[in-house]
Amino acid sequence: MKVLDAEFVKGFMRMADDGWRQGWHERNGGNLSYRVKPEEVEAVREEFRPGEWKAIGASVPKLAGEYFLVTGSGKYFRNVTIQPEDSFCIIELDSKGENYRICWGLVNGGRPTSELPSHLMNHEVKFIATGGKHRVIYHAHPANTIALTFVLPLTDEAFTRELWEMATECPVVFPGGIGVVPWMVPGGREIAAATSELMKQYDVAIWAHHGMFCSGEDFDLTFGLMHTVEKSAEILVKVRSMQPYKRQTIQPDDFRHLAKDFNVTLPEKFLYEKH
Repeated sequence: MKVLDAEFVKGFMRMADDGWRQGWHERNGGNLSYRVKPEEVEAVREEFRPGEWKAIGASVPKLAGEYFLVTGSGKYFRNVTIQPEDSFCIIELDSKGENYRICWGLVNGGRPTSELPSHLMNHEVKFIATGGKHRVIYHAHPANTIALTFVLPLTDEAFTRELWEMATECPVVFPGGIGVVPWMVPGGREIAAATSELMKQYDVAIWAHHGMFCSGEDFDLTFGLMHTVEKSAEILVKVRSMQPYKRQTIQPDDFRHLAKDFNVTLPEKFLYEKH
């Protein structure tokens, strides 16, 4: 089977295009990666032309030998559907999880996203935390979420509670809450380590003044997670634009009742009394 005919590749391309259409990927902003299933690798292996090994910049031994579909560094999400072979690639990790090689894609040269260390370190964390269920890591620049990092306290508690209050579905969609990373230079080991530490307990991390980082089992769930967080952020931006304080909102006991009815666990640290 040709790579571009594979369903997992079509799903990857659709998600990238959906993000572009949402306005989350200006210029070459954002990146996406998917840990490919063994049977999917075998279905398209005939098109692989492995290149030379290159250092990842991080060690991810739990992912040794795995294959990933990854957007390219400097590539535009708006081109993923019209120039796929130039916009993303399939990479293979070596037996130690320290090096990668391109097996398909990026036909005009280039390398995987500059955030590859962040992606792979977080793939490893979620692989351990979910028993291998999570396969997608997605980073984008949704404007409302970024705007809130200038006005809300940069704490997990503040962001989770404020966004939960904006729509009843939010604590059901992300019951574990949201982590927040203070501003750091993107693309390096420091931000990758800080994010992976948060990802041990959350599926969403917000990078202050930069964007959002999400993990999920498949393309639909991961895109839906980011879409829900950003829509909640949009509502909060509108509320604060109308007046600085809410006249009414969902209260801690309301969340507790919701958790019981929807069979989700909401950490008590987010259900504090406001003053």
